[in-house]
Amino acid sequence: MSAAKKAEKKEKCLRVTLVKSMIGQSYKQKRTLQALGLRRMHQSVEQKDTPAVRGMVAKVSHLVMVEEVG
Repeated sequence: MSAAKKAEKKEKCLRVTLVKSMIGQSYKQKRTLQALGLRRMHQSVEQKDTPAVRGMVAKVSHLVMVEEVG
């Protein structure tokens, strides 16, 4: 398989890092962070770049830092 085809198949990902504590946040925001896979401060997870994940990140944007990967 050529390098161009491999690059096309490579999915875009988002690296989401929890930078602010979830203490004092609403129940829905805490559950959203858990759904993203974030449990503790400065933990990073990589999620596929989908509209659902983008929506979750938008709801907790004041608590996380997002980088595009790949």
